[in-house]
Amino acid sequence: MDDQTLFEKICDKQIPATVVYEDERCVAFRDISPQAPVHILIVPRQPIPRLALATADDSTLLGHLLLTAAELARGEGVAESGFRLVINNGPHGGEAVPHLHIHLLAGRQLQWPPG
Repeated sequence: MDDQTLFEKICDKQIPATVVYEDERCVAFRDISPQAPVHILIVPRQPIPRLALATADDSTLLGHLLLTAAELARGEGVAESGFRLVINNGPHGGEAVPHLHIHLLAGRQLQWPPG
Protein backbone atom coordinates (compact mmCIF):
# COMPACT_ATOMS: atom_id res chain seq x y z
CA MET A 1 0.00 0.00 0.00
CA ASP A 2 1.42 3.37 -1.05
CA ASP A 3 0.73 5.97 1.61
CA GLN A 4 2.89 8.75 0.18
CA THR A 5 1.12 12.03 -0.43
CA LEU A 6 0.98 13.59 -3.88
CA PHE A 7 3.57 16.13 -2.73
CA GLU A 8 5.95 13.46 -1.43
CA LYS A 9 5.77 11.84 -4.86
CA ILE A 10 6.55 15.19 -6.53
CA CYS A 11 9.46 15.76 -4.13
CA ASP A 12 10.76 12.27 -4.97
CA LYS A 13 10.31 12.98 -8.72
CA GLN A 14 7.84 10.11 -9.10
CA ILE A 15 5.32 12.64 -10.49
CA PRO A 16 6.47 15.43 -12.82
CA ALA A 17 6.12 19.08 -11.87
CA THR A 18 7.48 22.40 -13.07
CA VAL A 19 10.04 22.82 -10.32
CA VAL A 20 11.32 26.36 -9.82
CA TYR A 21 13.46 25.71 -6.73
CA GLU A 22 14.64 22.84 -4.59
CA ASP A 23 17.09 22.20 -1.80
CA GLU A 24 17.57 19.54 0.86
CA ARG A 25 14.55 20.81 2.87
CA CYS A 26 11.92 21.81 0.30
CA VAL A 27 10.72 21.80 -3.29
CA ALA A 28 8.86 24.66 -4.99
CA PHE A 29 6.85 24.16 -8.16
CA ARG A 30 4.17 25.88 -10.21
CA ASP A 31 0.56 25.01 -9.32
CA ILE A 32 -1.21 23.04 -12.07
CA SER A 33 -4.38 25.08 -11.48
CA PRO A 34 -3.04 28.59 -10.87
CA GLN A 35 -5.23 31.11 -9.09
CA ALA A 36 -2.96 34.04 -10.02
CA PRO A 37 -0.34 34.70 -12.71
CA VAL A 38 2.28 33.58 -10.18
CA HIS A 39 1.14 30.56 -8.17
CA ILE A 40 3.94 28.49 -6.67
CA LEU A 41 3.66 25.77 -4.03
CA ILE A 42 6.48 25.52 -1.50
CA VAL A 43 6.49 22.02 -0.03
CA PRO A 44 8.73 20.66 2.72
CA ARG A 45 10.33 17.32 1.92
CA GLN A 46 9.50 16.28 5.49
CA PRO A 47 5.81 15.33 5.45
CA ILE A 48 3.97 17.36 8.08
CA PRO A 49 0.23 16.76 7.52
CA ARG A 50 -0.82 20.34 8.36
CA LEU A 51 0.37 23.39 10.23
CA ALA A 52 -1.75 22.56 13.31
CA LEU A 53 0.28 19.35 13.68
CA ALA A 54 3.69 21.03 13.45
CA THR A 55 5.73 21.16 16.63
CA ALA A 56 8.49 23.33 18.05
CA ASP A 57 10.93 20.86 16.47
CA ASP A 58 9.63 22.04 13.06
CA SER A 59 10.30 25.74 13.68
CA THR A 60 13.57 25.87 11.71
CA LEU A 61 11.91 24.18 8.73
CA LEU A 62 8.88 26.50 8.91
CA GLY A 63 11.16 29.52 8.94
CA HIS A 64 13.05 28.12 5.95
CA LEU A 65 9.79 27.75 4.01
CA LEU A 66 8.88 31.41 4.64
CA LEU A 67 12.33 32.67 3.67
CA THR A 68 12.23 30.51 0.54
CA ALA A 69 8.85 32.03 -0.37
CA ALA A 70 10.29 35.54 -0.04
CA GLU A 71 13.28 34.62 -2.20
CA LEU A 72 10.99 33.11 -4.84
CA ALA A 73 8.87 36.28 -4.84
CA ARG A 74 12.01 38.33 -5.48
CA GLY A 75 13.03 35.93 -8.26
CA GLU A 76 9.60 36.17 -9.87
CA GLY A 77 9.78 39.97 -9.75
CA VAL A 78 6.74 40.37 -7.50
CA ALA A 79 8.31 41.19 -4.13
CA GLU A 80 7.93 44.95 -4.60
CA SER A 81 4.39 44.93 -6.02
CA GLY A 82 3.25 42.42 -3.40
CA PHE A 83 2.34 38.80 -2.91
CA ARG A 84 0.27 36.62 -0.64
CA LEU A 85 1.25 33.47 1.22
CA VAL A 86 -1.52 31.00 2.05
CA ILE A 87 -1.42 27.89 4.23
CA ASN A 88 -4.63 25.86 4.22
CA ASN A 89 -5.28 23.80 7.35
CA GLY A 90 -8.04 21.19 7.54
CA PRO A 91 -11.22 20.74 5.49
CA HIS A 92 -12.79 24.11 6.32
CA GLY A 93 -9.47 25.81 5.59
CA GLY A 94 -9.43 24.46 2.04
CA GLU A 95 -6.80 21.77 2.58
CA ALA A 96 -6.80 19.40 -0.41
CA VAL A 97 -3.53 17.53 0.19
CA PRO A 98 -2.64 16.43 3.74
CA HIS A 99 0.94 17.69 3.46
CA LEU A 100 1.80 21.17 4.75
CA HIS A 101 2.58 23.58 1.92
CA ILE A 102 2.62 27.29 1.23
CA HIS A 103 0.91 28.89 -1.75
CA LEU A 104 2.76 31.92 -3.14
CA LEU A 105 0.23 34.01 -5.08
CA ALA A 106 1.08 37.18 -7.00
CA GLY A 107 1.00 38.98 -10.31
CA ARG A 108 -2.44 40.60 -9.94
CA GLN A 109 -4.35 42.64 -7.40
CA LEU A 110 -5.48 40.16 -4.74
CA GLN A 111 -8.76 40.90 -2.98
CA TRP A 112 -9.46 41.04 0.74
CA PRO A 113 -10.99 39.26 2.42
CA PRO A 114 -10.03 36.10 0.54
CA GLY A 115 -12.82 33.65 -0.35
